Amino acid sequence: MTRDGESRTPIDARIDTPGREGLTGTAPASVYRPLRDPEQVTTAPDGRPMEGQPAWRTDFPIDWPQDAYVERREFMKFMVLTSGAFALGQLWIAGQNWWRRRHGQPEQMRIASLDDIAVGETRTFAYPTEHDPCVLIRPAADVLLAYNQKCTHLSCAVIPRVADGVIRCPCHEGLFDLSSGRPLAGPPRRPLIRITLRLQGRDIYATGVEERTT
Repeated sequence: MTRDGESRTPIDARIDTPGREGLTGTAPASVYRPLRDPEQVTTAPDGRPMEGQPAWRTDFPIDWPQDAYVERREFMKFMVLTSGAFALGQLWIAGQNWWRRRHGQPEQMRIASLDDIAVGETRTFAYPTEHDPCVLIRPAADVLLAYNQKCTHLSCAVIPRVADGVIRCPCHEGLFDLSSGRPLAGPPRRPLIRITLRLQGRDIYATGVEERTT
């Protein structure tokens, strides 16, 4: 009952009822349609309605939104598996390094990526300590070599000549074979110290030091 004596029907509190349509700021009930999940929208690749589609689409209703959803799901699965594999690889390396320390062997160390060194190029690094200069060489797409950079004569820094297939010592004109590190000419009589390598994915790891007398 209002103050002027008129009786009014109570307004339903629900927002989508006709009784609220006349209120200020209230949209017509037709505006409030149920929201649809875009993953459930069926849109055939050719754009035709479902009644114009072949019978097999009833059994395999893969539409564009669902297809995009599947691609995202597969991408996330790939990322999880890749991250898991990377984590396991790092744990395996840590375990190997622990075993090496126990047995007095140098630890494995990542020195570069295949993307960091093109065919015919070289890259310097230090291994197994920061006081041991070394050189990484990539003479071919599927060949990686690494040596300690000190000449076995008087410890001068050697320089690879990839195109010539040799490693040169500029101090006394010593020459070493690029593929084996063995002396070819000049004063040196012992091969260069070789650094053993391992490739994990696209990462290059130094795994040990190999000193030779011949």
